[in-house]
Amino acid sequence: MNRLIHIGFGNIVNTSKIIAIVCPDSAPVKRLVQRAKENGTVIDATQGRKTKSVLVMESSQIVLSALLPETIAGRAQGALTDEEMDEATEQ
Repeated sequence: MNRLIHIGFGNIVNTSKIIAIVCPDSAPVKRLVQRAKENGTVIDATQGRKTKSVLVMESSQIVLSALLPETIAGRAQGALTDEEMDEATEQ
């Protein structure tokens, strides 16, 4: 079942489509974001604020958020049901 989480400023993403949530400070991530901007595959959900996390989605799209990666990860984990948590800890 699809779970949606709030990533700031009224923007919501599907947790089952997130591959990674990373900090935007490293050079490889900066290059990834720049290439995605050139290709038109960036979704800027920062509302003009500083980018604090980069979400890499299944569809090769990049979502920029003004929330910290820890905040988004916590919300994504909180969106899991008890059964899904049990399955995740068994693996």
